[in-house]
Amino acid sequence: MMRYDYCDSPCGRMLLVADGEALCGVYFIGQKHLRQIDPAWRRDPDAAPLVQAKRQLEEYFGGGRTKFDVPLAAQGTPFQRAVWRAIATVPFGETISYAELARRAGRPGSARAAGAATGRNPIGVIVPCHRIVGADGSLTGYAGGVDKKRALLALEAGAASARHRQAA
Repeated sequence: MMRYDYCDSPCGRMLLVADGEALCGVYFIGQKHLRQIDPAWRRDPDAAPLVQAKRQLEEYFGGGRTKFDVPLAAQGTPFQRAVWRAIATVPFGETISYAELARRAGRPGSARAAGAATGRNPIGVIVPCHRIVGADGSLTGYAGGVDKKRALLALEAGAASARHRQAA
């Protein structure tokens, strides 16, 4: 049975969805491709993957987390899953182009297809599709809205700067 709950963030309210064992959706309310809550789902704020995801998202938005370790179960085509796995390897505070993403997903020359798969990423923020940018560094597309993409990248840049200053 699918379980869901909500999480508030500085970028807006988020819907979190789990299949009981793993997280299968993190969506900003109002974003493109927002999954609709099925009447058979149960709101369960105490479901382990949802509790873990909420805690880790709060730590991320608070500047204290750079990696997530919530169990994931994203549903998609084999190519989409390859793209999402490649996205998950982009380090905190860094960006890569859609062309580089396609190369890392094993499909060099398929930047547009990689972009389409990126837009269908069902586990936003945790699978950090906001770190994928245009070839010229422009903030092209984001299912949650370019304003949220900009805010997430700024949050990561600020956290990375703060860590660098503390280390110095």
